[in-house]
Amino acid sequence: MNRDTFFKNIHNNLIVSCQALEDEPLHGSDIMAKMSQAAKEGGAKAIRSNTASDVAAIKKQTGLPVIGLLKRDYPDNEVFITPTLKEVNELLAVNPDVIALDATIRKRPHGETLKDLVSYIHGQSDTLVMADIATLRDAEYAIECEVDMISTTLSGYTSDSPKFEGPDFDLVERLSKTSTVPVIAEGRIQTPEQARRMLELGAWSIVVGSSITRPQLITKTFTDKIRML
Repeated sequence: MNRDTFFKNIHNNLIVSCQALEDEPLHGSDIMAKMSQAAKEGGAKAIRSNTASDVAAIKKQTGLPVIGLLKRDYPDNEVFITPTLKEVNELLAVNPDVIALDATIRKRPHGETLKDLVSYIHGQSDTLVMADIATLRDAEYAIECEVDMISTTLSGYTSDSPKFEGPDFDLVERLSKTSTVPVIAEGRIQTPEQARRMLELGAWSIVVGSSITRPQLITKTFTDKIRML
């Protein structure tokens, strides 16, 4: 899917994040492919997914555009969403439509830079780059590095970003007024009303994950309320 078609496809629409880590009950590419198919049948226009094997399975199952990432921890480093060239190459091997990278101003492992990774991806294929950011400063840095879109994925999860129980509406609104690339709202969007508000504030599209695809967390919201009685 080319750039224009991708952005037209997701505009004012829902992207569903289908991810399950190794310690989660639904871990496994076959399960994530079925979860993505369910999201497609519910109206999702794209899927965000972790690991090359999940990306490949989801593309085969759904035919939807897939935003791929690879979470990996490196010693003494806070960056874990597609942190290095190694993870980029693992993802490029399965041809995702988009690769998501941590695009915060934090130092990356091995002394690599965001700009180098973005340039490498653009030089290897037509794959687009989603910049996962936490602050306005991160967004400015990412745009300087020529990313194709920014997502507020990491707001509230870095030491220099504000902590909210709910979505960071203010960041999305401010970015939507100033960004030269599409702004994707992501992070703690828990209800359809919150999702719609993000679009009204100017987000190009929205990503919802845990509130749709992590049943253990959805169940916990009920049990927590019940225990309060």
